Amino acid sequence: QVQLVESGGGLVQAGGSLRLSCAVSGRTFSMYAMGWFRQAPGKEREFVAAISPSGGIIKYADSVKGRFTISRDNAKNSVYLQMNSLKPEDTAVYYCAARKYSSSLFAYEYDYWGQGTQVTVSS
Repeated sequence: QVQLVESGGGLVQAGGSLRLSCAVSGRTFSMYAMGWFRQAPGKEREFVAAISPSGGIIKYADSVKGRFTISRDNAKNSVYLQMNSLKPEDTAVYYCAARKYSSSLFAYEYDYWGQGTQVTVSS
């Protein structure tokens, strides 16, 4: 069983930064592609970023490209999302997700999800 726990959310002013972390249980973390998604009130869950098991393939949503950076540390069973130049429209609950082998932009293709962490960006 794979369990994911996000942390690092909070309240920040526009232009500020936050770093989200996702700790993953299990001995086979290096086999899993990881994704970050977000969901704002009244909106559907949307893709933010994804990283392949080795970290060699990274994808971003256009809305965060150049501002957010996804990374992973397989020795620590963790994936991170560094968020810079935050905007009010980045306000959402952020979720990390895992699926075996290849990364995906589609939430329905991920098998495991964390509980989410709230990010609020004030203007």
